[in-house]
Amino acid sequence: MVQVGLLLSDVPSTVPPAQQFKDIVSVAQTAERNGFTYIAIGQHFLYGDLRWLQPVPLLARLAAEVGPRVRLVTQIMVAPLYHPVLLAEEIATLDIVTEGRLVFGAGLGYRAEEFDYFGVPYRERAPRMDEALVLLKKLWTEDEVTFDGRFWSLKGVRPHIKPLQSPHPPIWIGAHSLAGAKRAGKFGDAYATPPETRPHEIAERFEAVREGFSERGKAFGPQPLRRNVLVADSREEAIVEYARVAKGRYLTYVQRGLDLYSGDELERDFIRTVEEHAVLGTPEQVTQKLLELVRTFPVDPLLVRPQWPSMTNEETLAAIERLGRDVVPALRAAQPASGVPLASATGGDR
Repeated sequence: MVQVGLLLSDVPSTVPPAQQFKDIVSVAQTAERNGFTYIAIGQHFLYGDLRWLQPVPLLARLAAEVGPRVRLVTQIMVAPLYHPVLLAEEIATLDIVTEGRLVFGAGLGYRAEEFDYFGVPYRERAPRMDEALVLLKKLWTEDEVTFDGRFWSLKGVRPHIKPLQSPHPPIWIGAHSLAGAKRAGKFGDAYATPPETRPHEIAERFEAVREGFSERGKAFGPQPLRRNVLVADSREEAIVEYARVAKGRYLTYVQRGLDLYSGDELERDFIRTVEEHAVLGTPEQVTQKLLELVRTFPVDPLLVRPQWPSMTNEETLAAIERLGRDVVPALRAAQPASGVPLASATGGDR
């Protein structure tokens, strides 16, 4: 059975923060009623005309708003911006408050200005991330920690907050690059595949994770995979609606440093640029495409994004309910693939 999760969206900063929180609660509760068992939220700082509520306090509150079967995911936190001691205690506390339902998702980040805000050199984000992951595990699992790294040093400290989950919450590493997948294989418990990753890239990255796990003596199993989805009465309607609600956000990604596409490509032919990863169409078409993914790759959970900043909360709730009625049951009944296909078998030779 494949579990299904929901990716929460940022919203325009014109929406009052109190209303944003109220809407998030309604989204999470509606998702739970419709068979979603993961709720995930990302992170940015000083984001201007769009707003993220910060994941640690938000997920702590959401834990009281949804039932015990729902897992709560930081997808992702920008780990290199944190001192590992602060991050370790925040995440351990959150795991306790969520009663062991937390998944810790972390990544490098891609906005250079965020690193400037914190006085952290952007060029150091990869080695800082690696060192932080090592130190976090020590702080979560050892009674006394001594550590002498490139960026942080501790001598004989005694951690006073340990996570509820043993040895610690699952660590999902989010990244667009193959290097990020290798990092997940070396340090993490899973690689959270971004929505834009094409099939042959999924195969390549899952194989990198499997190899990293093997070197650690860790079993490889199904991995979380993210997809952007939109269900409508026809594919044509879905395409028009996706362009309406999502195009502006893709352009914002480009403007803020995520260099997966060019603004010219998106402006010239938005759908052709994104159609290889966005899952759009009728309930039957969307279900078929998502089932194809989970039957081709070892995927669990499948995290979908039905919400964009340009949508009203009512539109988001309607999208979740339609997914819950027309798509989620088939996914929950599916068995994920047991192995990783060769990249060439999934289009890598094109």
